[in-house]
Amino acid sequence: MRRLSAGLTAGALLLVATACGSSDDGSPDAGASSDGVTTVKLGVIPIVDVAPLYLGQQKGLFEKHGLKLEFTTAQGGAAIVPGVVSGQFQFGFSNVTSLMVAQTNGVPVKAVANGIASTGVRGKDFNGLMVKKDSPVKSAKGLEGKKVAINTLKNINETAVRQAVREAGGDPDKVKLVEMAFDQMPAALDQGQIDAACVVEPATATIRSQGGREIASPLIDVAPELTVAMYFTSTQYAQQNPDVVKKFQEATAESLSYAEGHPDEARQIVTTYTKIPAAVLEQVVLPKWPAEPNRSSIEALMKLGEEDGLFKKTPDLDALLP
Repeated sequence: MRRLSAGLTAGALLLVATACGSSDDGSPDAGASSDGVTTVKLGVIPIVDVAPLYLGQQKGLFEKHGLKLEFTTAQGGAAIVPGVVSGQFQFGFSNVTSLMVAQTNGVPVKAVANGIASTGVRGKDFNGLMVKKDSPVKSAKGLEGKKVAINTLKNINETAVRQAVREAGGDPDKVKLVEMAFDQMPAALDQGQIDAACVVEPATATIRSQGGREIASPLIDVAPELTVAMYFTSTQYAQQNPDVVKKFQEATAESLSYAEGHPDEARQIVTTYTKIPAAVLEQVVLPKWPAEPNRSSIEALMKLGEEDGLFKKTPDLDALLP
């Protein structure tokens, strides 16, 4: 599957949005077939978070609603946003910060379905700030002057790491953040290329299997039971294809509910789109897959993002959220 570059700047996002705004290319009813099933392209990150949609596809939940998903993988939400807006694919999975950044840069995005939430339990979340077993770092405060890997700079994990450092009494401006794909972090940490990594499953379990340990649960430091990511489309596509969007919302809601109720099946489906070993898979902590986003947690994330200078203006959550 094609991997998209995560290094797109806000300026590039605006160029994509401008090009899309004057064209009909981004708005066709994608892939309608003679049997009444519409194929829609979906941009995702190859992590545990998106297991419900792979599972929903396997269980026929999307087909029941007249849809077939075609998955494309990317390093982070910042890369998926321009792909959706340009019409490369119709829906995408992105963390909430990427969507707020895009909106405040004039990029026409609209969240349509909930994605994932933190478990809200420290030390038992799908996300963790982790170090090697023999690292002298005992808390997030100890990351001052250290090199910490996150998947995308100026995004949700930067906010989360900075907040974890603040909560531990440290100065987040003294932390050296570097950009790296989640699946590259375990090896980089093990080889000493970085001092810590802000990871999500299955990389979290991989690092634990290497003897690594968690020093903070950064998403929980942002807000308890934080809504981390959502599925979205472009405002243009939503306006011109309301029936497809409704079908996607309904099928996604059923898939989230099914995954929440069948964790073993959700865990197993991860092996179909990642290279996680079976022994590591057993240690994976699954996120929560609630039907609805937690508005207050998103507001907390937005305020921290504003403090960190991620937005040009205050995001309009009423327009962004479903």
